[in-house]
Amino acid sequence: MPHTSLAHQIRSDVINALAEDIGTGDLTAQLIAEHTQAHATVITREDMVLCGTLWLDECFLQLDPDCKIEWKFKEGDTVEAKQTLCEIRGHARALLSAERPALNFLQTLSAVATQTRRYVEEVSGTQAKVLDTRKTLPSLRIAQKHAVKVGGGHNQRIGLFDGVLIKENHIAAAGGIGKVMEHAFQITPPNVPIQIEVESLAELDEALLAGARLILLDNFSLADMRIAVTHAAKRAELEASGGITLKNIRRVAETGVDRISIGALTKDVKAIDLSMRISLP
Repeated sequence: MPHTSLAHQIRSDVINALAEDIGTGDLTAQLIAEHTQAHATVITREDMVLCGTLWLDECFLQLDPDCKIEWKFKEGDTVEAKQTLCEIRGHARALLSAERPALNFLQTLSAVATQTRRYVEEVSGTQAKVLDTRKTLPSLRIAQKHAVKVGGGHNQRIGLFDGVLIKENHIAAAGGIGKVMEHAFQITPPNVPIQIEVESLAELDEALLAGARLILLDNFSLADMRIAVTHAAKRAELEASGGITLKNIRRVAETGVDRISIGALTKDVKAIDLSMRISLP
C-alpha cells in the first residue's frame, strides 16, 4: 500500500486499537457515574527514550475530545525511572477506556526508540548508520519506523512498493546476479533504490561488476567485511546485516561499512514498564 501521512496513520492505528479493545462498549467503565471528571498521571518505572506521545494523545482525544493532556517531556527525551511523563484531565470513563491502548502504544514505541538509541550510541564516531528492517509488528510498521527515527536511527524501505531488495531466492529464480541486476535496472522507476544481498566475497565482486551501488553483506565475518570494504573501494554503499548485537556492533562499524541493519530494533523489543494512576479532582 502507498505511504500515508503520519497523522492519518496515527488516527487509523488508534481507531483500530480502540475498536479491538472496547468493541461494543467498555462494560467495566460503566460502573463510574457518566459525568465524573478525573485526573490521571502516566509514570515510567524504568529509564527510557520517550516515543509515542501522539498515539497516546489520539487515544484519549478520540474518546474525549475535550480532555487536556500535559506532557512533562517531549518526544525523543531521555527520561529516568519513576518520572511522571504526562498528566491527563477529562471524563473518567474515557480515561479508563483509553488507558490500555494508549499505554500499549507508548510502552512499545518507547521501547523501540530506547533500543535504537543504545545501538546508535554504540557506533558513535564511526561512519556507520543504524537502520531498521521490515521485521515489524503487524499493522505497526509506520509507528515503529517513526520510533526508530526518534531513537536516532534511519529508516529503510517502508514496504515492497518503495524499494528493491534482491535476495538469494530472487537471484536463483532470475538466473544469477548479472541477469537479475540487468533486469532491475530496466524495470525499476527512477529514484527507487536497488539493493542486492550477497553471501560471499565472490558474489560481492559479481554484484559490483554488474553495477550494484547498494549491497547488503549477509552474515559476513568481521574479516570478510573489512575485505569487502576494500573491494568495493567506495563504488557501492555496503550494509552489514545478520547476527549483529549490542556487544558486537561497534566492531562491525569499525570495519568501515556504511550501514548496519538490525531487525531487533523492532521485532525483539521489551515493552517499557509504565503505569497510569487515576484520581478524582
